[in-house]
Amino acid sequence: MKPMLDQRSQILLKTLIERYVAEGQPVGSRALSKHSGLELSPATVRNVMSDLEELGFIASPHTSAGRVPTPRGYRFFVDSLLTVRPLPEQQIHELEGHLQPDQPQRLISSASQLLSELTRFAGVVVAPRRIMPKIRQIEFLGLSEKRILLIIVTSEGDVQNRILFTQRAYTPAELVSAANYLNQHFAGLDFAEIRGRVHEELRQLRADMTELMTAALEAGDAAVAETSTQYVISGEKNLLEVEDISSNMNRLRELFALFEQRTSLVQLLDLSNRAEGVQVFIGGESGLAPLDECSVITAPYEINGRIVGSVGVIGPTRMAYDRVIPIVDITAKLLSSALSAP
Repeated sequence: MKPMLDQRSQILLKTLIERYVAEGQPVGSRALSKHSGLELSPATVRNVMSDLEELGFIASPHTSAGRVPTPRGYRFFVDSLLTVRPLPEQQIHELEGHLQPDQPQRLISSASQLLSELTRFAGVVVAPRRIMPKIRQIEFLGLSEKRILLIIVTSEGDVQNRILFTQRAYTPAELVSAANYLNQHFAGLDFAEIRGRVHEELRQLRADMTELMTAALEAGDAAVAETSTQYVISGEKNLLEVEDISSNMNRLRELFALFEQRTSLVQLLDLSNRAEGVQVFIGGESGLAPLDECSVITAPYEINGRIVGSVGVIGPTRMAYDRVIPIVDITAKLLSSALSAP
């Protein structure tokens, strides 16, 4: 439940966050007293700041007498105090000009670059999922005692390989028998369909074959899903210019590793596909450690009324949310419109 703040505390918190976002320096009581528009003495302001600190909305860096917002302070600000300014009509027309109905893949890249250029952070777009391919053939190849290579050939001719680690060794004859069983019963289906049907049939198999089949289905599902979800990220290098992020070299390395690894980031962006409108993940809310000092702002986009992906911006928690939120929102809407064009 959100703690209730009286109006005076809300105004001071809002002023503190706006000053900190603009200047990047801890904000002292004198500056707050001057910029808040409230007729309060610095002593009264100090008392209110002390209360806000106790509630976990602001914190005091050791090196300064001023205060900075915490992720909890930003969250309250975004949920309760933020006034989002709509983008000027002229800027919307300019954006529209960059997102003309064209090849979908080029549109996705353009949207990602636009988000990055307009915000000076990293722009990311999850491309519409391809339809899960059907399985043409599965093979198992023994590599060593408990390591098996799973080879999947899809109906489109793509080949995916995955290594399975099993509890026991399987003979070549058992591997051929398992592959024959899967090919005979399930060729022409995708992994989701196979999983639905195989659950019952696995009970009828010998118990020692069940482990191999289950491992194959899980690994195959993951391998095919990876190729069917793509995202385009632009402007990651912008984050090197953001002092709040670039000052921690280890965190920066983790962040770039996350961009390369794909799966976790796509899962986070996919969350916005299940929600309406813009979602804001601040710091640890993303559940991904490399993003602890970042905020991720996402919005879903549609093709002919069906949500197919999401657009987003990754930047520091100290960002101008009032400016970035409408940019993400309008980019998602314009992308929907361009992709849905007849």
